Amino acid sequence: MDVTITPSRVAGRARAPPSKSYTHRAILAAGYASRTTVRDALWSADTKATAHAVSLFGGSVDRNDDALEVEGFDGQPGVPDDVINCENSGTTMRLVTAAAALADGTSVLTGDGSLRSRPQGPLLEAIADLGGEAFSTRGNGQAPLVVTGPISGTEVSIPGDVSSQYITALLMAGAVTEEGLEIDLETELKSAPYVDITLEVLADFGVEAEKTETGFTVDGGQRYDPADGEYRVPGDFSSISYLLAAGAIAGEEDEVVRIEGAQPSAQGDKAIVEIVEEMGADVDWNREGGTIDVSAADLEGVEVSVEDTPDLLPTIATLGAVADGDTRITNAEHVRYKETDRVSAMAEELGKLGVETTEKQESLTVHGGESTLEGAAVDGRGDHRIVMALALAGLVADGETTIAGAEHVDVSFPNFFETLEELGATLKRDD
Repeated sequence: MDVTITPSRVAGRARAPPSKSYTHRAILAAGYASRTTVRDALWSADTKATAHAVSLFGGSVDRNDDALEVEGFDGQPGVPDDVINCENSGTTMRLVTAAAALADGTSVLTGDGSLRSRPQGPLLEAIADLGGEAFSTRGNGQAPLVVTGPISGTEVSIPGDVSSQYITALLMAGAVTEEGLEIDLETELKSAPYVDITLEVLADFGVEAEKTETGFTVDGGQRYDPADGEYRVPGDFSSISYLLAAGAIAGEEDEVVRIEGAQPSAQGDKAIVEIVEEMGADVDWNREGGTIDVSAADLEGVEVSVEDTPDLLPTIATLGAVADGDTRITNAEHVRYKETDRVSAMAEELGKLGVETTEKQESLTVHGGESTLEGAAVDGRGDHRIVMALALAGLVADGETTIAGAEHVDVSFPNFFETLEELGATLKRDD
């Protein structure tokens, strides 16, 4: 699907979708449990993949209005009777790979072309070190993966600078092993707030895990058992970033965009509130009420590290394209290993819109003061975050901006374009 956006001003109320990160963890945690109702879950392409994996392990996930009714496999995943297709979801593949290592038998995991290019090697090595068998069918550390369990070890070391999802996967699985798991980090942990999310979800499901001087530890023999058998997913700050940026760059004069569902949580991407404010937008976050009001202003470039917030890079890059001066995004090398190389993708696609950038291996500098946004045909690269970031640019570019592959917003923000329209954006779809 192509979406064409005409320059527009926005105002009004919008509700953030539920957190994708929390939903993934909640669905799998409910799978590890006996029976759980997961409320306010994000039902998207990615989270459906995690739900499907839970069903292949012997559980079931039924959607009922805004809730998911999950019958779990009670800490002991069965051997799947089919290949686990993780589609385009890296989170699904990492979390489910560790779950598969608990099964007494062999599981096969695969995904789409993009997912089959993403690194899984460190997690496979960790499973092997714990007494399981795990390998890439192509011998390159990438899916398809073959995993045979059950694991029996209690200590493992793993790099922390490739993906924090490896640590999340091991912590979630380690809680239901007999003796638990101690994880030592070989390198500094990047995207650390995502592990904080994991610890928060585990605690809500009654599972104790904690940081140590060298990594993390989780006791074994624990049961996943949320209070009253329910868990509620908070709003998603990765998705909030697009609404916040829309108000900051394209807000109607003397009006605000009010974002609902913005309760504080462990999400690192809540940093976008401070980033937009630092760039000069007028932002008012009512933490207790869970609302953020933002209005447009002349923005100034900033320097931002995305070491812990990789999903914010596309949003920040678009903000930088509109801002005066340079916006330098640093510690970004791991952002190259997402659904696409988001550093190069944003440099190249913003370039089509007339934006000057300087790309290095670990950074992206957007020269907003040297750029004039002009509407053009751009490619979403099969990546939901690239699509949404380019849509923001389309709100303020001179002329029409047409985004190819716009349907990929279904991964994390299925009603993104409807939300933009409700705020006043003018756009048309071409299926």
